Amino acid sequence: MDNQASTNVIKKEMSDDQKMVSGSAWMTASSMVSRVLGIIYIIPWMAWMGGGGEADAANALFQIGYNPYAFFLALATAGVPSAISKQISHYNAIGEYEISKSIYKQGLKLMIFTGVVSAVALYVLAPALASTSPTADAEDAVIVMRALVPALLIIPAQSVTRGFLQGHNTMAGPAISQIIEQFARILFMLASAYAITQVLGGSNVTAVSYSTFAAFIGAIFSLIYLAWKIKRIDTAFNHEPEDSVNEVKVSPKSLLVEIVKTSIPFIIIATGITLFQQIDQNTYKPIMEMFSNMDSDTIQATYGVTQANAHKLIMILTSFGTALSITTVPLISNLMAKSNVKEVSKQFSKGVQLLFFAMFPAAVGMAVVAEPLYNVFFRPSALGTSITQVSAYMAIFIALYAVLGNMLQAANQTRPAIWALVIGFVVKIVTQPLFVGVLGLNAFGMLYSTIAGFGITCFLMMRIMHKATHYSIPLLFRRSALIMILSLIMGAFTMLTKIGLGTVLNFESKTQAGLSLPVMAAVGIVVYGYLVLKTRLADRLIGAQAARVRNKLKIN
Repeated sequence: MDNQASTNVIKKEMSDDQKMVSGSAWMTASSMVSRVLGIIYIIPWMAWMGGGGEADAANALFQIGYNPYAFFLALATAGVPSAISKQISHYNAIGEYEISKSIYKQGLKLMIFTGVVSAVALYVLAPALASTSPTADAEDAVIVMRALVPALLIIPAQSVTRGFLQGHNTMAGPAISQIIEQFARILFMLASAYAITQVLGGSNVTAVSYSTFAAFIGAIFSLIYLAWKIKRIDTAFNHEPEDSVNEVKVSPKSLLVEIVKTSIPFIIIATGITLFQQIDQNTYKPIMEMFSNMDSDTIQATYGVTQANAHKLIMILTSFGTALSITTVPLISNLMAKSNVKEVSKQFSKGVQLLFFAMFPAAVGMAVVAEPLYNVFFRPSALGTSITQVSAYMAIFIALYAVLGNMLQAANQTRPAIWALVIGFVVKIVTQPLFVGVLGLNAFGMLYSTIAGFGITCFLMMRIMHKATHYSIPLLFRRSALIMILSLIMGAFTMLTKIGLGTVLNFESKTQAGLSLPVMAAVGIVVYGYLVLKTRLADRLIGAQAARVRNKLKIN
């Protein structure tokens, strides 16, 4: 009897593992597709905004509106989908379907409430936030920020619905809903921008406002799909009350308290990146006015290049961190539940190595091709190229923070993780005026202070995890150093390719810059791929699949 039970458990674990892999693949794909769509649309959008300085100003205004919106959205939703997913999965497993229904209903009520509060807060605080932002006209920033208020009313409900589906081990639905949301948002953005600027002759401010309002349109389409998906699959709502075991009694109030308690740590960690961006937005202009002779238009332009243009490019890189978190967090949570600290140590180290395995070459590659890459999407700019290069390396720290923050929470190290973030936050605040103003680094100062803040936070998080699991520091250091060396070698080959192409192509031409990128990317991928296979680094990190590729290519 025990053997049979053991076999059933093993089968279930295998099934859960397959679901995790499938779910991770879906979430990774949706994240990458959304990020790529989020950068491709910028080409026609910037052209319709007039190109040149006018387009840069419009893009900066767009980002100025989005930063506070992202912060309030994180406050309203961050952590709740994960909390809902965790609770529903638990109660479904023990047959308490009625409680699962109640969790979703209570979560929906909570999200509607937080959505309204966040929307009102953004509307009321918009003038104060705009007054300290690096915009040439605060009134324009207020209009753009308030255009995002409707989205705050509906996206929280959308997020809890995604969490409900994830709780039923259905990742495809939430993943597809993200892609639908991005498609709908971008289609509305482009259609409205073209109609306002090219047909009606309207202002860029109006076009930008409609572009930010597009977040509401995307959310509507996403929510419609999610509602359809819930009816199409087997969920707790397909079970009658008599199907439930009904042995556990939980009051609605207790469910709300449990949801909130589970969500708070995720909210704090999730808002870390947004808080750093908000510091940049609210301090850059005052610092520059104090320490430089730049006028308001120039301040807005340099801010836009840094926090709008380059930021859009590095979002593709930081998505690696988001995707890896999806894979590692459930695994570490499961191992902690079994008190298997040794395996947690191993998986933590491997998770960091996998992040570096993807991020180091991607960051080095983006830094090398920064000039043609930036010029494809934006107006050619020496500042834009240099900012993109520094931003590429900054993306490593942001992605590492995202992974470490989630893994520490999964390993029950939430409070130390929050303290690590607080210390990094203080470092960011202290170094911001130092780098931006005192040292005269201007826009670069925002990036260096972010690297300093997240660098300290990541260092502390690594120490916390070592204290809890005693992972092998020498092993992690050796693997990370090897990845860095191979990435630099790849970067050198890519740089030589760029120099060669530069003799026949003009990178200031969007067309010619676009033609050069696939060639340089191919060289980078081939060189790095060969190196990780030759050194068998890929075998150690990816496993048998990499070994099969190496054998097939006869790389010994």
